[in-house]
Formats: sequence, structure tokens, C-alpha cells
Amino acid sequence: MSSFPVDPTTADPSAAPAVARKPTVALALGAGGAKGLAHIGAIEEIERHGYQIVAIAGTSMGALVGGIYAMGKLQAYREWVSALAKMDVLKLVDWTFSGGGLIKGERIIGTLRELIGDAQIEDLPLAYTAVATDLDREREIWLTRGSLFDAIRASIAIPTVFRPQLMGGRRLVDGGLLNPVPVTPLIRETADYLFAVSVDGAIEAAKPEVANDHAIEAQNGYRHRIGEFIGRLMPHGEAKAGETPRPRDPGMLDLLAQSMDLMQANLARLRLAAYAPDLLIQLPRNISMAYEFYRARELIELGRERARTVLTDWKPPHHLSDGDNALNGDRGP
Repeated sequence: MSSFPVDPTTADPSAAPAVARKPTVALALGAGGAKGLAHIGAIEEIERHGYQIVAIAGTSMGALVGGIYAMGKLQAYREWVSALAKMDVLKLVDWTFSGGGLIKGERIIGTLRELIGDAQIEDLPLAYTAVATDLDREREIWLTRGSLFDAIRASIAIPTVFRPQLMGGRRLVDGGLLNPVPVTPLIRETADYLFAVSVDGAIEAAKPEVANDHAIEAQNGYRHRIGEFIGRLMPHGEAKAGETPRPRDPGMLDLLAQSMDLMQANLARLRLAAYAPDLLIQLPRNISMAYEFYRARELIELGRERARTVLTDWKPPHHLSDGDNALNGDRGP
């Protein structure tokens, strides 16, 4: 009998070659209003690089994009949001002056339910967590069961902008108040790598835009309507006769958005230092204002480009094979 080892693939010509599995990723998607549309491009680029997303945790806009991805409807949402014009965004806003917020939030959530459908979180094909803040108990809440869009509605409830979401007797608001880039819900997930996408990065110089007269006129008309409405809520101070003109006060939404961005950026930096992901895809926080959803195509592409650059330059710490254990399974807080 020969003592030479036998290669099983040559001994059995019909044996199929082993198919290398895709490395798996647990993905944290951060808060950021319209800036969070960059998550769509980032997700698509992560998949294009051969990774399989098996778990998602999202805060605010990250919860929205992540939940829609978990339902398998990201393409439908991308096509819908990319077609929105400025006036379409305004039509989705149901203003109110009661209940603790300027916007009810029912119209946008109802529109998305019609477009996407709803699901129970526990029935989704991958692990999903929406992060919200319990105002009364003053703590972070991880929503992992129940209606997907109820959880999303709670996670996007920016204080004073959206009414709080009542769930189980609790008043829930935007998770970005306590955890703007939710890495911690994913620490125990059995994925090979933990990625995070943040839109709270350092401010970068904006590229100059070339606009035609029609675009400038339309933009000015839009800003005038918004400014007129906000001006009725919070009048801007004006200099009296003989006084030196003062700098124009910012609009209420602009001031609130800028304050939230600053708070979330600093909190995100501290949280990411304490719970560092394997890979961080970070975009500057000045890529858009929180309400500029009509810039969806541009923001999606910005997310795609940044993810492509980071993923191309990244050298994974381990080479995976079918027999490898999940790298992220032993993480701890």
C-alpha cells in the first residue's frame, strides 16, 4: 500500500471545491438627520467588498436606514428618497404646537409604512437594535422586539422637533442624546468584524457649488418659506435706527441642529474611544443640514466614496477561513 497522502479532491473528481464564506459584519449606524443618508452608500459599498452584514444597531437616522435594510427594502427606499424635491420634504412634515414637539411625525412614518411595509423586529432575518432614550428613567433603551417602525419612530424623536414616542408607558426620544454611534449593542454579536459608520466627524472644507440662476431662485424661495415660518416662532432681533447692525440671529432649526451636531460629535468621540469598532467609516458633520433630504443622491454617493476609501485602505487584523471562530464573539464592555 502506498504511504503517500491522498488528496481527496483528486481522489474524487466529482467532489465540489469548498466555497469560501463571506466574512460577517455587525454594523453600527450613527445619528445625523439627512446626513444619515450616507449610510445607504456605505452599506452598499460594504457589501460590494464582499462582507455579509448579520447584525445592525442604529440610532436615529441610522435606525431608519438600518431597519429598512434589515427588511430587504433598501433599494426601494433609496429610489424614493432620491426622487424627493425640496417641496416634497415640506409636504411630509405635519406641524403641531402641542405634545412636546413641532412635528407629529405621523405623516413621514405613515408614508414609509406604505412604501416599505412593517415587520416585527424579532422576525427580521438579521439581528436589529434601535437605540432610543427614556426621558423619565434617564437612560439608553435598546429596542429589539415589537413593531419596527414604532422603534424607528422612537429613535428619531429629536427633542422639541418631534413629539416623544410613547411605548409601554415610557416617553422615548432620539437615541443620539446618549449613544450617537451605537457600537455597544453589537459587542456580543457573533460576527467576524464590527464596523461603525459615523456622520459626526470633524468639519471639512466644503467644495464650491456652481448653481444656475433658476437653482438659486428656487433655493431662495424655499429658504424664504422656511425662514418666514420659523421667524413667526422666534423673531429675529433687528437693530434700531442709529444702532450698529447686529449679525443676523440663526433660525431656530439651524441653531438646534448645530447644537445637536456639536453635542453628538463630542459624545460620539468619547464613546468610540471607549468602545472602538474594528473599522470606523467617518464622514464630516458639515456635509449637510439635518433637514436636507432633497440632497439624497449626493449624500448617498458621499457615503459610498468614503466607505470605498476606508475599506480599500483597511487591512483586516485576521485572515478568516471556514473553520475560524467569530472574532467579535468574545468582546466585552
